[in-house]
Amino acid sequence: MRAPWGGAARVLDGTAAAAAIKAELAQRVAVLRERGIVPGLGTVLVGQDPGSVRYVAGKHADCAEVGITSLREDLPATAAQEEVEAAIDRLNADPACTGYIVQLPLPAGIDANAVLERIDPDKDADGLHPTNLGRLVLRGSGPITSPLPCTPRGCIELLTRHGIDLRGKDVCVVGRGVTVGRSIGLLLGRKEVNATVDICHTGTQDLADHVRRADVVISAAGSPGIIRPDMVAPGAVVLDVGVSRVVDPATGKGRIAGDVADGVDEVASWLSPNPGGVGPMTRALLLANVVETAERATTP
Repeated sequence: MRAPWGGAARVLDGTAAAAAIKAELAQRVAVLRERGIVPGLGTVLVGQDPGSVRYVAGKHADCAEVGITSLREDLPATAAQEEVEAAIDRLNADPACTGYIVQLPLPAGIDANAVLERIDPDKDADGLHPTNLGRLVLRGSGPITSPLPCTPRGCIELLTRHGIDLRGKDVCVVGRGVTVGRSIGLLLGRKEVNATVDICHTGTQDLADHVRRADVVISAAGSPGIIRPDMVAPGAVVLDVGVSRVVDPATGKGRIAGDVADGVDEVASWLSPNPGGVGPMTRALLLANVVETAERATTP
């Protein structure tokens, strides 16, 4: 498949891969429902940030598509810390809720760390609770028995579904946020994947040198255009995970910008579009975490 913009890179199509995953999950949910088990995904949304509202709505639409029950805790932006924590407690106690997420960012004045740590680790659909990250650190190989971070898992799944083998590959990760950068290093280093990981950040002295030596580049810096064509080795695989909101000078309207600059498609062998690459995979793997949690709960 040729890149739609006419370059050399083939497209890592997250939209198509996510659709395939959701079709597979729908079959697994149907089996669970035949056994009287209905997986449920909950969301906690505080305030009316437009991006967060759209994202939460998309998650519930995904649930309807695969047969997962939706549960919502929508609170005003003026909600106090104890009100947010009460919503967490309700979902922790609700047997209809298999897993749930707290939509970030939370309004100013809310202690996000305290909220996230209050989540029952077994209902942590994002896979980012300290307990689950700790389990991932301890289990460098073998079966996973807790939810995995959705975006890192989505990156690896996107590559796998396009036939890209990461074993022995040098992977340069740009960005060290817990959502992607730090947690994806743990997944890539597992024996089942067996990649060598180089994590770069604002303290990296020569970013271009690190990126240029990589077989695979995963950029999650949230810095528009930070990955330039001259930084990428010919034939490298590039995943654009960064999300920034910028103003389009031609229209004066806001738009989403990724980390990968124009022209990288002429150098890379594979490139994920943004949007349409890793984003749909994150949503699909969130559903997978919920379904897998339900399946584990019913395994003798």
